[in-house]
Amino acid sequence: MAARQAFQRLSGGVRRASLRVLDTLLPPRCLACEGEVQAQGALCAACFAGLTPITAPCCDRCGVPFAHAGQAEATGSAAGLCPRCRRGLPAFLSARAAFRYDAGAKRLILPFKHADRTDLAMPLARQMARIGAPLLARAEVIAPVPAHWRRVLQRRYDQAALLARALGALSAKPVLPDLLRRARQTPPLADKGAAERAATVAGAFVVSSRWRAAIAGRRVLLVDDVMTSGATAEACSLVLLGAGASAVEVLAAARVPDPRLRDA
Repeated sequence: MAARQAFQRLSGGVRRASLRVLDTLLPPRCLACEGEVQAQGALCAACFAGLTPITAPCCDRCGVPFAHAGQAEATGSAAGLCPRCRRGLPAFLSARAAFRYDAGAKRLILPFKHADRTDLAMPLARQMARIGAPLLARAEVIAPVPAHWRRVLQRRYDQAALLARALGALSAKPVLPDLLRRARQTPPLADKGAAERAATVAGAFVVSSRWRAAIAGRRVLLVDDVMTSGATAEACSLVLLGAGASAVEVLAAARVPDPRLRDA
């Protein structure tokens, strides 16, 4: 026991010395703006202040942020729900995101998604784990929203899969990066309305036959980088439930606010 403790102390000392040398050779830089910071993998004060975490008030079901607490007021079972969820509940039980998808979040998400900044996966996952702690605690399996294989070849990585793996490392929960497969390539959804988004992704996802037994009766946490209308999460949730999952919840790095709530 004493020898093990001595080895652990030595290992810790070597690790700390290595970090000091690294900081000397490569001074820590802000993940977003490249300004100097105190520690590797951190944001400077200005960039951190530019992020908008999604906290209450937000929709109890889909997690879309409300402009004010009055938007959550309703009677009976509709209390705490956004207008879209009041019209019809999604297939997933709940969805949460770390940040509003605004100018501050884009300074992290866009380089992560399009500019090979795979080093941003773990910092983003830490914030997702903080905001979505209850979802992560309930999860039995973690799986990403899959990109089409042609897009993965183009980017050389799947950003949602990187986030899923990082969340798995933080939570010690099993990750199935290939649980879902995008059966056909879908066009970008950014310029489409909610109904068109839903029609575009309908039938676009399938569950890998090799993992059907692994998710039978289990709760799946679906991971994505950006959640907009929830159409993609809904399509994935439907096929997961159809394959035997007991429930699906969704955790994203960022969430696009519903513009209809802004002025309501």
